[in-house]
Amino acid sequence: MRLLRSTATFGALTLLSRIAGYARDLVQSAVFGASAATDAFVVAYRIPNFLRRIFAEGSFQTAFVPVFTEVRERGDPQALRALLDHVAGALCAAVLLVTALGMLAAPLIAGVFAPGTLADPERFALLTDLLRITFPYLAFISMTALAAAVLNSHGRFAVPALTPVLHNVAMIAAMLTLPGLLGVPVHALAYGVLLAGAVQLVVQWIALARLGALPRLRFDPSHPGVRRVFALMLPTIFGASVAQVNLLIGTVFASLLASGSQTWLYLTDRLMEFPQGIVGAALATVILPALSRSHATADAARYSATLDWGLRIALLVALPATIGLVVLAEALNATLYQYGRFTAFDTRMAAASLVALAIGLPGFMVAKVLAPAFFARQDTRTPVRAAVLTVLANVALCALIVTPLAWFDVEGAHAGIALATALAGTLNAFLLWRYLRRAGCVSWQPGWGRFGMRVGLACLAMLAVIVAARLEVGVWGDLAPAARVLNLAWVVGLGVVVYAGVLAALGFRPRELRGPA
Repeated sequence: MRLLRSTATFGALTLLSRIAGYARDLVQSAVFGASAATDAFVVAYRIPNFLRRIFAEGSFQTAFVPVFTEVRERGDPQALRALLDHVAGALCAAVLLVTALGMLAAPLIAGVFAPGTLADPERFALLTDLLRITFPYLAFISMTALAAAVLNSHGRFAVPALTPVLHNVAMIAAMLTLPGLLGVPVHALAYGVLLAGAVQLVVQWIALARLGALPRLRFDPSHPGVRRVFALMLPTIFGASVAQVNLLIGTVFASLLASGSQTWLYLTDRLMEFPQGIVGAALATVILPALSRSHATADAARYSATLDWGLRIALLVALPATIGLVVLAEALNATLYQYGRFTAFDTRMAAASLVALAIGLPGFMVAKVLAPAFFARQDTRTPVRAAVLTVLANVALCALIVTPLAWFDVEGAHAGIALATALAGTLNAFLLWRYLRRAGCVSWQPGWGRFGMRVGLACLAMLAVIVAARLEVGVWGDLAPAARVLNLAWVVGLGVVVYAGVLAALGFRPRELRGPA
């Protein structure tokens, strides 16, 4: 029950962050639209975000949390304090060095990840400038992630889940106040990212201070804890960041397509973050400490039961969410973004990539649950094998799907990038599951057949209802803004009610969502 409560708390607070994130995207779309300038910002924002997955929420946390939990379980506060202080000092030194190198090498990075800008000196210069502004965000958010990892390990999920709201608020404030004060208006977005990182760091370090766990930065690379964390971290750099690697691959291909492609794909990814962030990330965050404790105490039965519970929750949400995103793709984009400079054409293009990427949602969410199962056992090599195969598949799929679309100048070629990412993500989930089964780390718990039957029938009923409702409303973009919102609300609400109602009619009860005792 504790796992469900923690997941619900983290998910609810993450929902607030996603709502604030939508407000941010709405302001960005209305103020800047989908253009070459916003494409440049998307690339400049995505690269430090990729590195964030290495030094923050991804590779670092998955290596640090199991080690921190193991030392904490021993009951030696001095050893725990020394581990925290030395890891904090080493992480700070590493991210400051990477940040400095990133700022110096901004032109090279721009050319590698956005080769399509090389033929346009103005776009290339803009991207380089934006990269230099956004790169320091990496240092702020990495130290923020350290604080979040410590708080989560102590069962304090609220502050880490809530502080991303401040990120979005800071960016909205920058977009509404800075464009008129700057020579290049889109620079406001980059400065907003920088401000957002600083605000999040301050808030989470205050929370650490209240917990009595504020680290003192001590730099000693030879400290056993530092060596152990970074030894575990190095193999996970690729494995824990496979989704971000695939996004960067898509960024390279999108830079060669029509202006606006980066922005359409960015907005698609943001919509996908609603279910992934609210449930997928919440599950990954909550079960990692739980799996780490089970492994540290050699409780194999509880380890397997925890993983099984996470998979059921992920699929319970991912399958209906996929249906909703596919059927209502255009309705969602028209309602959420089609204002100001964001046109009906932009809505169609963003909807096309959303349909393609949503196909991979179950795989993305299942992978979020499966990856911590390896990291909790301090097995950082196996996910890398899956990641290598996944990335190679993504490159091949992008080349096979996008190249002919671009060659024949097919409208919406960017959707091919989204489809390749979705298929590669599904492959990643399959590989992770197969490796776990081969290692004997997980076994099917009773009730999967009945669970699958209930969820399948509920999804079919929901699909029929929202397709009928979607046809009844007509062209969403032709409606007045208030009508779009009202229609989307009742269609989504109807789908949720039908899904939950059919589950209940088939005997599904909330107590089945409880985690291992």
